[in-house]
Amino acid sequence: MSRHPLHPALVHFPVACWSLAVAADFAGIWLGEMAWRWSGGLLAVGCGMALVAMCAGLLELVRVPEGEAMRVAYWHMGLMLTACTLFGARLLLRLDGLQPLVPDVVSLLFDAAGFVCLAIGGWLGGQLVYRYGAGSTRSLSRSVDGSAAP
Repeated sequence: MSRHPLHPALVHFPVACWSLAVAADFAGIWLGEMAWRWSGGLLAVGCGMALVAMCAGLLELVRVPEGEAMRVAYWHMGLMLTACTLFGARLLLRLDGLQPLVPDVVSLLFDAAGFVCLAIGGWLGGQLVYRYGAGSTRSLSRSVDGSAAP
């Protein structure tokens, strides 16, 4: 296993692509086709890179400390898988063959739900790294109040 985990480096791609796709879809309400046309490609790249990031995350799961950190990891994985499912469904909803369709209310709801899952799941991923030391080469001991022990 490498000293530097790959998962944290890879997650930036789906997070950025999905966030920009949501922004493009909602901007399309005011700016029209010139905005929402971008979201199809962003969703596709985001979903593809998410699969790579998820595989890396599964391989690095062994580095997550048991107990509360592992529970947080399961919530993180569940929310990110839900986000990927919502954005993947959103991508399929917006295609007619390979032609993108104008976002409708249902697809915008998928965007919003996917973004909420993405935001909460990303925050939990940050908790795994910064609070529990997941992926760190050193083991962090935690006291009852959550501060690092010397």
